[in-house]
Amino acid sequence: MSLPSNETIRIVREQDVVLLLSRVREYSAQVSLQPLNQTRLITAASEMARNMLRYANGGRATIEALSKNARTGVKITFLDEGPGIPDIQQAMTSGFSTGNGLGLGLPGARRLVNEFDIQSKPGKGTCVTIIQWQDGR
Repeated sequence: MSLPSNETIRIVREQDVVLLLSRVREYSAQVSLQPLNQTRLITAASEMARNMLRYANGGRATIEALSKNARTGVKITFLDEGPGIPDIQQAMTSGFSTGNGLGLGLPGARRLVNEFDIQSKPGKGTCVTIIQWQDGR
């Protein structure tokens, strides 16, 4: 079965995270991500989706199958309308947390995927984009 080229999932409760991760696994298989790269992408997606629930009361995630310059991969964009992040550099520092976490989520997710981008405006929300390429580079 062929998947659509992209799909958006609203993340408003824990069950939505489970659905998202299942769909990420399907997209990863469709573009033939290596098993280690699938695991890395799913782990990063889990962290980003749970961050949206914890810090922004939810949001939405769009999954896309990518094809660019003879490469294939999966791109996921997480968008929320939460409080935003006032200092992205600080938020990307391992050990920093505004909650009760270990402060490993954002920097850990960045290390897991091939491409990572974060944009945020206080009071407006946050957009995180992650990409994992088939070849893992």
